[in-house]
Amino acid sequence: MFLFFSSIIIGAACNSKKNTAPAENDIDAARNFIRAALDGKFDEARIYMLADSININFMDVAERSYAKADTETKNGYRAASINMHKVTAVNDSTTIVIYSNSFKNDHDTLKVVKENSQWLIDLKYLYQHDQENILITKPAIDSSK
Repeated sequence: MFLFFSSIIIGAACNSKKNTAPAENDIDAARNFIRAALDGKFDEARIYMLADSININFMDVAERSYAKADTETKNGYRAASINMHKVTAVNDSTTIVIYSNSFKNDHDTLKVVKENSQWLIDLKYLYQHDQENILITKPAIDSSK
């Protein structure tokens, strides 16, 4: 999951915030965030992100990764469509979205939270969720014993 998030956010370079409207709902926030990331618009993606120090750090890392991506990869993300696989409302202020893009087609998960009447992406969930999956994954049984 970490690799996929990095790969979609790799597509995030800096652009202007001027004409970006706030998300109307949870799905709109997720879609706008993912699209901005795929299009290489870091500043726009940050508008849809819960701005705390950890999330800002994750975006900064993704921005540096994008700077290293080749043109073919960047073009692949820009041309990609977003596939929403599952949207689960946890409660009236939290939604979990499982998605992929048509360029890499790897499933990943975002947490969308409503804070101060705005729907925002909490990137920490992506990384915490991946760590939880690693911790609960059972080791493979060696059938040769």
